[in-house]
Amino acid sequence: MSGHSKWATTKHKKAAIDAKRGKLFAKLVKNVEVAARTGGGDPDGNPTLYDAIQKAKKSSVPLDNIERARKRGSGEEAGGAEWQTVWYEGYAPGGVALLVECLTDNRNRATSEVRMAVTRNGGSMGDAGSVSYLFTRKGVVIVSKDSASEDEVTLAVVEAGGEDVNDLGESFEIVSEPNEIVNVRTALQEAGIEYDSAEVSFLPSVEVQVDENDAKKVMRVVDALEDSDDVQNVYTNADIPDDVMAKIG
Repeated sequence: MSGHSKWATTKHKKAAIDAKRGKLFAKLVKNVEVAARTGGGDPDGNPTLYDAIQKAKKSSVPLDNIERARKRGSGEEAGGAEWQTVWYEGYAPGGVALLVECLTDNRNRATSEVRMAVTRNGGSMGDAGSVSYLFTRKGVVIVSKDSASEDEVTLAVVEAGGEDVNDLGESFEIVSEPNEIVNVRTALQEAGIEYDSAEVSFLPSVEVQVDENDAKKVMRVVDALEDSDDVQNVYTNADIPDDVMAKIG
């Protein structure tokens, strides 16, 4: 159970920075609302809602905002929007694949904003299925190295469905099948190991290593996409070496 996922490292660090800027608040709140709408407003009976709430809390989203979103989603409070999930595919510079997940109440606006973010930053849009085959849907749990050692994490999850434990530098990434993610995070909790986030993600099966020049361009595309309120997640198969990541910040 070892390995290294470069994009996961980049994505995790970037999320921490974005959270400090408050950029993630609206998106995390939206996740809570949608999870409550699709699976009910009780976190104990809705694992997706439980994980959405925990992720929002970890990112310092105010508890009042989280609770209002839960109530809007469950129908306890009026004002919930009709969110729909839309996927877009394309390429960033350097031949890097882009898989973009949107959660929007206006599909036309989402399409326009995604297309603009990609094409204005040197990328290109693709047809449905053009790059999605390069990604695999997986459960991903992130544990800070402050919480436990790799051996402790591995021992806790090996019989709970954990397939890989990857070293991300400052944290560990535990990969599982999507339907095992609740078992994995429950096993960590029972072992007294605190986790940062637990969610279903899309991991690349084939990575593309990029140099400093292309890495900057890829990150510009990702930043532009994440500036859109409709964009929830951006997945890429970019392999950005540690020395290059250090140079571009």
